[in-house]
Amino acid sequence: MAQVEPVIVSSENGGAAAARAMDILRADGAALDAVVAAAAHVEQDLGDHSVGVGGMPNVRGAVELDASVMEGCTRRAGAVAALRQYADAARLARYVMERTPHVLIVGEGAQQLAREAGFSPAQLERAASLRAWRARFARAGLELPADDAAPAASTVKRLTTQLSPSRPQPADDAAASEVETGTVNFLALDARGRMASAVSTSGLGWKYPGRVGDSPVIGAGNYCDGRFGAAACTGLGELCLRALTARTVVEGLRRGGTLNQSARHALRELAELTRAQGQFVGFVALTPDGRHRGYSERDGQRYAYLSASMTQARLAPRLTLADLAAAAGA
Repeated sequence: MAQVEPVIVSSENGGAAAARAMDILRADGAALDAVVAAAAHVEQDLGDHSVGVGGMPNVRGAVELDASVMEGCTRRAGAVAALRQYADAARLARYVMERTPHVLIVGEGAQQLAREAGFSPAQLERAASLRAWRARFARAGLELPADDAAPAASTVKRLTTQLSPSRPQPADDAAASEVETGTVNFLALDARGRMASAVSTSGLGWKYPGRVGDSPVIGAGNYCDGRFGAAACTGLGELCLRALTARTVVEGLRRGGTLNQSARHALRELAELTRAQGQFVGFVALTPDGRHRGYSERDGQRYAYLSASMTQARLAPRLTLADLAAAAGA
C-alpha cells in the first residue's frame, strides 16, 4: 500500500491533544492508537468540562460518560455508555471492541468490565462542574434533588432548554455555568492508509440518569469506513440519533459525493427535524485520501486539523448550509 501523509481531524477542543496523536502517526503508528490516545488525553483534562474527569453531571449530580471507537479497515467498533466512576471511556470502548463479542456495553455492566479489565477508578465529579450544576438549578428556580428523590423528567426538560454551544470554556465559574453540551471527536488517517475514529463525552448536562446520546451509537455520532471516509458529531445527540448523521455523511461519500455534497445532504436531514431554539449539530469528516472539513448548523463554529508536515494544529471554520449553498451557486 502506498504511503500517505498522516492527518488527524478533531472538534475544536481536541486541537491540543492532536499533537499527542500525531507523535504516534509520525512513528508509523496505527490510526486507532492515535485517536484513542488523543481522546484519553482530553478525558483527563480538568479544563474541559464536556469529557471525562470533571465532565458535566446528570440531574442527580453524577457524571456519566459515553464513548465509541471504530476501525475503518474492518469496521469493527466498540462503545460504552452511562459509565460512572471510570474516566477512560475511549480506552474501555476499545477494550469492548477487541476483547468482547459485543459493540456496546452500558451502565453497571460497563463499570464491571472496567474493573475486570484493570482500569483505575476515578473521581469524575469535580468542584468546578458541580458548582455549574448547582448554579443551573438556581437560574431555573429549582431546588436541588434530595438524595432519596427520583428526578422528574419535567425537571430535566426545564434544566436542558436553551442549550449552549458545544465547545466549553475552561476555568472560571461563570463560563463553566453555561456549559451544557460537549463532545470531543477524532478522525485519523495513518501512513499506511488506515482510518479510525473516536468520540468521547459526558453527554448532555443535567440529563436524566441513564440518558445515552449519539456518541456511543455507531452510525449516529461516529462512523468510519476505510473505503470511503469517516465522520463524527458534536451537539445535541438526540438529533443525530434520529438522523443517523455520521453514517449519512459516509454513505454520501460511498455513493460518490464530495465532502460538501455529502455534508449538505446530512445538514438538510437535520434541518427537517423539529428542534428547540439553541439546539444544533456539528460534525467533522475525513476521506481516505486525507481531505477533511468541518460542518455545523450554526455560524461561527470551528474544527481542528493537523497533518504530519505541520508543526501544530490549526483551526478552520465549519461550513453551514448557507455556505454550501453559496459554494454550489444556489
